[in-house]
Amino acid sequence: MGKQVYIIHGYGASPSNHWFPWLKEKLIADNHQVSVLHMPNSSDPKKEEWLKTLANKIKNLDNNAYFVAHSLGSITLLNYLEQLDPLLGFGGFILVSGFAERLSSLPSLDPFTVEKVDYQKIISAANSRAVIAAKDDYIVPCELSQNFSKQLDASFYSVEKGGHFLEDDGFITFQLVYDILNNMMKAV
Repeated sequence: MGKQVYIIHGYGASPSNHWFPWLKEKLIADNHQVSVLHMPNSSDPKKEEWLKTLANKIKNLDNNAYFVAHSLGSITLLNYLEQLDPLLGFGGFILVSGFAERLSSLPSLDPFTVEKVDYQKIISAANSRAVIAAKDDYIVPCELSQNFSKQLDASFYSVEKGGHFLEDDGFITFQLVYDILNNMMKAV
């Protein structure tokens, strides 16, 4: 039976950017349902608007629900999950170039990271957790993604050269995300 996968893009992106369309096609070919969420005003994101978008688009959070979030989409997803009461168990997530600390290069994103996340609540609900980062990420330092991974008690995958995993970095496909997600969905 197919799973429901939600793909959440980051700052300055859209559902048609980077490796999101490729991942969607691959997963649909495997009989999964896929939603690539369109986050509003991605070049000037507002936390409340992004959280509202997730609240409106995410249906049936259960063991068949999985998330793939990139960059700012990662902390937005955690903020969303944390405010659910109760937060029911769900399949899991892969956070690519994720962070939960202030990015000095992008102070406009501070509202997303001001409040500390209740990691324990999220760990107990997510069956599988993974974080992917590139050692040469020039937007989100690899250490931030690594810290994020530790706090989430997630598997950490570091890539030597990937930059921020954008189209400009050569990422219009992303086999690692697909492979990890497949393993997560089979492990259940």
